[in-house]
Amino acid sequence: MGGRCSKFSPCCFPPPARLRPTSAPPSSSDLRPENGGEGERESCPSFSFTEFRLAQLEAATSGFSPENVVRDADRGVLGVLGDVVYRGELEDGRSVAVKRYERGAWPDPQGFLEEAKSAGSLRSERLANLIGCCCEGDERLLVAEFMPNETLARHLFLRKTQPMKWAMRLRVAYYLAQALDFCSSKGKPLYHDLHAYRVLFDQDGNPRLSCFGLVKNNVDWRSFGTMLLDLLSGKNIPPAHALAQIRSKNFLMLMDSALEGQFSSADAIELFRLASRCLQDEARERPNAKSLVTILRSLQKEAEVPSHVLLGVKEEVSVTEALVRTPLGQACSRMDLTAIHEILETNGYEDDEGIGTELSFQMWTNQLREILNSKTRGDAFFKAKEFAAAIDCYTQFIEGGLLASPTVYVRRCFSYVMNDMPREALGDAVQALVIFPDWPTALYLQAACLLRLGSEDQANRCLRDGASLEA
Repeated sequence: MGGRCSKFSPCCFPPPARLRPTSAPPSSSDLRPENGGEGERESCPSFSFTEFRLAQLEAATSGFSPENVVRDADRGVLGVLGDVVYRGELEDGRSVAVKRYERGAWPDPQGFLEEAKSAGSLRSERLANLIGCCCEGDERLLVAEFMPNETLARHLFLRKTQPMKWAMRLRVAYYLAQALDFCSSKGKPLYHDLHAYRVLFDQDGNPRLSCFGLVKNNVDWRSFGTMLLDLLSGKNIPPAHALAQIRSKNFLMLMDSALEGQFSSADAIELFRLASRCLQDEARERPNAKSLVTILRSLQKEAEVPSHVLLGVKEEVSVTEALVRTPLGQACSRMDLTAIHEILETNGYEDDEGIGTELSFQMWTNQLREILNSKTRGDAFFKAKEFAAAIDCYTQFIEGGLLASPTVYVRRCFSYVMNDMPREALGDAVQALVIFPDWPTALYLQAACLLRLGSEDQANRCLRDGASLEA
């Protein structure tokens, strides 16, 4: 599963125990979505459905560490009420999403296992497939493929500087309809809590439907109409308000203004009418899955363009390829401490956007001036490679609470590394990412800490992410 991960990398736990299936895989003869068309994938990876032990999933998620909780901007922790989703890594290197239900959510263990296995028997490249579960004591957990390119909600509602293209919105609707049609054809016609946070993007930028909604399913196709409204408007519009506008034929009043010039009025009206049909109270007045797929297939645009291009995300590459043009990334991958220090010293505070204005405004008391001086002294010690003294000065600055500087955290991180304190160093690299999300420098330093701690797979993931951002 996906969503915005806090990029916190676990380090304080031993490598996960070897994970072995504890039950035979259910049969699944058809791995392809039905009603294929443009963009249809030819096959879906085959893997067994596994009943994991709780200890195995604890190891995979670093003890269900809060640092591995999957988040998505203003929605916060992904999940419902007490349910939480974690990013984890199995021993074979697969990244997974682990949904941990609130205790008491499934009092009947047999019922939970039956639902999980039923959903896990489905295999489609339109789904973020369920690969396992855990039912131990009063713990109930689901394990699914991890989707690295976040949720539809984040791309649609929050990226105002890079609004989702019209062709991509049409593709999302089409692939989502295909996913629901496939589920319906396999005996899962209903879906629980369908919304923009349930649509995830894989490594190729293709939209997939979260399989977590296939367990405990109890809603109908009206929520698909709400999804269409989200795609058309770029925001959450109450269905009742939208229906009133549609009945008044004020279609363009609902359209996302960022799409101006990208769509034809005829296509937009067709989608609004389709959304209106999906939102009807009477089930007999709503379209079925196959008709939705047929209609949406006919509306597809730029079918030859890869999804990652339409979505505006980088195509995943190997760590070696990604690091070719990233000197700091290369230095961290080699643990070339001399080179890392030189690059950090040369870069200075160029990435602390806005820091100069804030500091000059707040330098009007002696107490604040002393806090700022502690940073200056720390910089001098850092340049002189007196890292223990640099740690003390940077700590004084951080504890003063004047300003959250990601560069100070990165410099203290490196100073901790030089003083053989990798766990403390990793904490600072993580904090730098909290202050400045998607900062390659913090990801590279995080990788260096993980390499020092022996977590090579996780370090490689950070290196790849940092290089992709820098590219």
